[in-house]
Amino acid sequence: MGTLFNAVLAQCSAGSEFGPVIAQDQRRRLLRGLFDSYYADKAGKGVVFDTNRNWCARLPALQDLFPNAKVIACVRNVAWVMDSLERLYRANPYENTKLFSDDAERSTVYSRVDTLAQRNRLVGFAWAALKEAYYGENAGSLLLVDYDLLSQAPDKVMRLVYDFIGEPWFAHDFNNVQYDAPEFDQALGVSGLHQVKSKVAKQARRSILPPDLFEKYAALSFWEDGSKSAANVIRAKLD
Repeated sequence: MGTLFNAVLAQCSAGSEFGPVIAQDQRRRLLRGLFDSYYADKAGKGVVFDTNRNWCARLPALQDLFPNAKVIACVRNVAWVMDSLERLYRANPYENTKLFSDDAERSTVYSRVDTLAQRNRLVGFAWAALKEAYYGENAGSLLLVDYDLLSQAPDKVMRLVYDFIGEPWFAHDFNNVQYDAPEFDQALGVSGLHQVKSKVAKQARRSILPPDLFEKYAALSFWEDGSKSAANVIRAKLD
């Protein structure tokens, strides 16, 4: 939905030949209609989860279209995010993944990590969009879930998530979680990117990133200082 939203908005906006003849109310109806059409088979179920990193950068529009909409973001030390992606890259040594556009970007761990951190790439865009939402005027509709806490106390954390979205809690089996998207991963050339381990548990490991690279990205966890944001952070609620 995020990609569809951006594409339709671009056709309605300045720079498009159609922009001048599409009024503001028409744009709003067109964009709202995307959700109605895409999720027509979910009608009557009350809650829809749309997983797209774009929504943190589109909160003003999202809140206008759906005043009760909320965004849940699972956050983790950025260095460990980069470590996980680098591990996946090395686990697919016979594939030139589409995460990188040329040999210069994929040549070394330094170029790979720095490329992913660019503001229009996989990690950098998500980080920048989340930071925009975190300090923005719609921060109250945002919930940040700490990855480490989720892996250590999934039952407690998920109960708080249900409280945030106003849905009744039901029991989950955190020892038997199943999710994978091999077709999507195959298209990107990164096998295992969306594969989830069956048991929710914290797993200690040593980073494969060079120490200087790890330290550089470990310093980007802006959400650890919640004094200047109205966003909801589960870490504070568990302390």
